[in-house]
Amino acid sequence: MKNRTTLIITCTTVFLAQLGMSIYLPALPDIARDLGADASRVSWGLSVYLIGMALPMLLWGSVSQRLGRKPVLLAALGLYGLSNLALPLGTTVEAFLTLRLIQGIGASGISVMARVLIRDSFSGDLLAKALSWISIAFVIALGIGQYLGSLIQVAFGWEAIFYGLGAVSLAMAVAVSRVGFPVLTESSHGQSAWRVYGRILRYRGFLLPALAGGLGYGVIVAFNTAAPLILQESFHWSAIEYGLLGWPISAAYLFGALAVNAFVLRTGQRRLMSWGIALVLGGSATMLLGSVALSSVALLFWLPYCFAVFGQSLNYPISLSLANEGSPVAGAYAMALSGFLHQLMASAIGAMASLLLSQQAWPLAALCTLLAVAAMLCVRFMPPRVA
Repeated sequence: MKNRTTLIITCTTVFLAQLGMSIYLPALPDIARDLGADASRVSWGLSVYLIGMALPMLLWGSVSQRLGRKPVLLAALGLYGLSNLALPLGTTVEAFLTLRLIQGIGASGISVMARVLIRDSFSGDLLAKALSWISIAFVIALGIGQYLGSLIQVAFGWEAIFYGLGAVSLAMAVAVSRVGFPVLTESSHGQSAWRVYGRILRYRGFLLPALAGGLGYGVIVAFNTAAPLILQESFHWSAIEYGLLGWPISAAYLFGALAVNAFVLRTGQRRLMSWGIALVLGGSATMLLGSVALSSVALLFWLPYCFAVFGQSLNYPISLSLANEGSPVAGAYAMALSGFLHQLMASAIGAMASLLLSQQAWPLAALCTLLAVAAMLCVRFMPPRVA
């Protein structure tokens, strides 16, 4: 498979998987009303989705080493598409959350295979550059998904959001089935997958950049978990107004990902990553100050977050690339493990944000600031890059 085809397939599948995170968020109050549940319970749908993404990632990676990339990607797309089609059929919040878990499991396989396919085709600074395209697909889904979901909700109802996503995902599986993937021969020297993962985790060169990427990702997850309630209840935004917020958020992440694509070969990965984490910290801290000093001004809540998103778009693809370089084992294992760590952290952070759920903005802003400080410490103590 040519590298351009790899990029098209991976970006498209990542786009679909990440839509599952954000596309339904504007409809959250309507979903809660139709299910006869409190909005705070339905808001756990994001955390459950992230748990579903995290738990099987190591399994997806090890299975792809044995069965190949294509069967695993097809299985993940099929599971993701069918769970989307089934989700509107549930009549209780328990059914909704269960299907969100299954949805996340399918998205997990899609996410792992996208990163592994990119890793199969690129290396070094070019790997960071290629992963920036994955970041672009991620943020377009994250931002446009909210707006698209709000439009579908108003025109057809929230059920149509999941029906449409399921149908497109199954169509993508049909397209992937007609593409030829290279057969790679990689070996872990007879070790079990779990021993390989344990060995990778012991290397600071892998662990610290992976943690830095996951902590920055946690800022985005925390905001997406708590912001719908804050903006629609405290600031009295409509679903359409909240959906429109996706555009500046998307623009921030898009510009950051394009900056990685344009400058990483000249500037270097570590310098760009440090700048990115500094922006995440600055944006989160400004959001905290604004939510405490001028709590009635929505602009001081969402605009600093856009700067944090820009910083994370610099940080994330580079964190994946550096973690892959710092791994002592080649193959899908490092990408699967970094993805597992990121989703596990995201699910835990999403749960924390749900527990802190409030119409006030400062608890969310304080959590984001603490996450950014931790990410900065990870970057500070990363070992020197080996040439």
